[in-house]
Amino acid sequence: MAVEFIGFVNAQNQSETIPPTGPAVNVEQIEASAKVHEQGGFDRTLVAFHSNSPDSLLIAQHVTAVTRDLGVLIAHRPGFVAPTIAARQLATLDHLSRGRVAVHIITGGSDVELQADGDHTTKAERYARTSEYLDIVRQEWGATAPFDHQGRFYDVRGAQSRVLPSRPGSVPIYFGGSSEEAIAVAGRHADVYALWGETYAQVQETVSRVRAAAAPHGRSPRFSLSLRPILADTEEAAWRKADQILERARALQGQTGYVRPAETPNEGSRRLLAAAEQGSRLDKRLWTGMAALTGARGNSTSLVGTPDQVADALLDYYRIGISTFLIRGFDPLLDAYEYGRDLIPRVRALVAAEERALSGRAA
Repeated sequence: MAVEFIGFVNAQNQSETIPPTGPAVNVEQIEASAKVHEQGGFDRTLVAFHSNSPDSLLIAQHVTAVTRDLGVLIAHRPGFVAPTIAARQLATLDHLSRGRVAVHIITGGSDVELQADGDHTTKAERYARTSEYLDIVRQEWGATAPFDHQGRFYDVRGAQSRVLPSRPGSVPIYFGGSSEEAIAVAGRHADVYALWGETYAQVQETVSRVRAAAAPHGRSPRFSLSLRPILADTEEAAWRKADQILERARALQGQTGYVRPAETPNEGSRRLLAAAEQGSRLDKRLWTGMAALTGARGNSTSLVGTPDQVADALLDYYRIGISTFLIRGFDPLLDAYEYGRDLIPRVRALVAAEERALSGRAA
């Protein structure tokens, strides 16, 4: 099973420890980040979507324009663009980028954020809409004749796109969400199911749940894990670095906006906080300090240690069934460079050795 690495390209240089400055769309930052990720051996970079952020599709288009091989994972929220239009947009960029596009479907866990874009649906309604949306998107990518669709949310008549994805099948669909509604949609649609950085036991449980949801559809999705690795030359130095990152994040919360909300808006955050309640250091080297501070607002747990130690922990997740790692740091450009230099080659070598050993035992 091949291993994939996904980074993160943001339109500004910001994180929990770096307050945003400058224009909302910093072209130089986007281009520098894209090139650091490509040179570092990343397969793709995630481009995020929020109700107040630059458009993910347009940022991704620029990333593919300034790189040659780097893929993009475009965060996309169903329900705000017609599914037929979204399918054609993604397929068009897939051709322009020569097959480098994947889409990350984010249904949205915060009612308040969605209302900023005029959406007042409930979570259950959103996941039902997402499933119907993806039914239409896949039809638009594969139909050889005009098709109709009449459902709860969409009434499409005589649809057929002239532009199909550049590769047979479809643009790869990544999907996140930990609620029961999300797992059901993932089983039906996800090519890759994405988790945040949970404990080994939590990850194993979710992998089993998603596989069970996918089985009735004859599907076998791959799995992605999101983490914030913290690396140093020694383990002691790495843990000191984690402590320093946490203290800086705490001191800058008023400027960065990474403040723990009064209510936890989604199941994924609740799962990370449940892990944090077990302690700040779990399993071999999973660190939950930032998740506890910020209320687990997204990808906020880390693996802490030397490059060899973190690579070994990632191999543990690989053995559970994770084949994609979405990794980004608290100092985005520098950390992406160090991951490419120190971490990604080590993990690829460990995975290759693991696969050789498995092949030898099977022979």
